[in-house]
Amino acid sequence: MALYNKEKRIQYLGFDDFWFLIAGILLTSLVSDYLINNSFSRFGIGMALISWSVPLFFSAFYWIFIRFILILLRKKYPSFRDDIKRTLILVISIIFTVFIFDFLGGKLVVFVFNLFTENTNYITQIKDRVSIILIIVLIMAVYEAIFYYVRLKKSIKKEEQAKQIIIQAQLDALKNQAQPHFLFNSLNTLRDIIDQDSKEDAKGFVDNLSDVYRFILEAGNASIISLQEEIKFTKAYINIQLERFGNNLKVNWNISENQLNSMIIPMSLQLLIENAIKHNVVSRSKPLIITIEVVNDYLVVRNKIQAKTTKVASTKIGLQNIEKRYSLISEKLPIIKNDGNEFVVSLPLLKKK
Repeated sequence: MALYNKEKRIQYLGFDDFWFLIAGILLTSLVSDYLINNSFSRFGIGMALISWSVPLFFSAFYWIFIRFILILLRKKYPSFRDDIKRTLILVISIIFTVFIFDFLGGKLVVFVFNLFTENTNYITQIKDRVSIILIIVLIMAVYEAIFYYVRLKKSIKKEEQAKQIIIQAQLDALKNQAQPHFLFNSLNTLRDIIDQDSKEDAKGFVDNLSDVYRFILEAGNASIISLQEEIKFTKAYINIQLERFGNNLKVNWNISENQLNSMIIPMSLQLLIENAIKHNVVSRSKPLIITIEVVNDYLVVRNKIQAKTTKVASTKIGLQNIEKRYSLISEKLPIIKNDGNEFVVSLPLLKKK
């Protein structure tokens, strides 16, 4: 039973109400006695205690019986949408219980007291019964408020867990989207190297490419990684591109040691470097210079716009992919600026959760 089992009390009531029940019965009986008999003012201590035993008996019955009804109703109507129905049934049950038990209990009290005394009467006025009903309703309101609060916390927790599952699934999908995008561009680079009949360069490129993919696999399902890890991965990717472009591609780093523990979206910096190379001229006459620095908790990647004469087909995955992944886990989003002369992307640096 929920009355004796602590786990059951917590399950159906939202908290362990043992001491609340004991203290509540005593307090309710004293209030009822004061409203109906005022025994402790009218009688001596002995007679007052005997007189008080009657509201104590009624209070204990009301509390335990109506609490039992409350638990039954919570088992039958556990959902939030059933709250109004459950509350109405409970209030009606309280009214019927008070009137019926007041009548039957009164007969029992008279019978018991007549065994020891003569001409014992038990009469309660309607106003007294209404007072008792209001007291019980207030008590049950406390139970309902606690139960509602506990259920609300559980509901919010479940909702957050469900959201996290959905977000993780979306992040996984976006990461899986980014990896083929990287492979697509890497194969294009490999084709260019092969076209130049440079077998040794092609072999070196494949070796570096395998190192990069080993890093991708080791990153696993992480939604964020340290800036230090992302830089390590990006430098491996840049080494691959240097085999193709040589000194025509230059990357300037301006990141201090104490900034390396900040967190960032995996492959985001690499995607920005990849986009810069893809959409700009990289030649001896026009070397592509990319600057990477940390400014006000943002990783800023900038390059001078050197648009190619032939328009490069775009998959439109890179920047959109980064923006979507940031939107799923942070309120801070990347800032993209293009003034026609310089292209700048600022990636928010995040804190480890």
